[in-house]
Amino acid sequence: MTIRCEIVSQDRTVFTGDVDIVVLPGAGGEMGVLPKHAPVLTTLKYGLIKVRKGGKEEVFTVAGGVAEVQPDIVTVLADAAENVDEIDEARADAARKRAEEALKKGVPADNDAYLAMEAALRKSNLRLDAVRRYRKNSRSPYSSEQ
Repeated sequence: MTIRCEIVSQDRTVFTGDVDIVVLPGAGGEMGVLPKHAPVLTTLKYGLIKVRKGGKEEVFTVAGGVAEVQPDIVTVLADAAENVDEIDEARADAARKRAEEALKKGVPADNDAYLAMEAALRKSNLRLDAVRRYRKNSRSPYSSEQ
């Protein structure tokens, strides 16, 4: 028995498929969803979505959003989401460095630009951590697979 999973970001459908389990970074903590799960609506925090089918697992980063769980389908409407295998590590690292530099300049904490840079830093750190943990061909100097 499987459950349908659809992960949609603001600009595209990131994943659609029938899977055995979906693991979500819910606002109240990590949440595993199996077929015939009780209906739930939850907000998502920055984190990883894992989908498993058979012996294969796919991992996606998600930067907020909501998930609706029904007995036969999980629908994720993400603020931003992407498959870990699609992350451009160099671009994510450059974004992290830009955000760190902007934050070092001492922008006031109530400023929208500060909050945007803080969110960008969280997102780029999430993306880099995901690549380092889950991508087998990561070329990161921090990777444990050297």
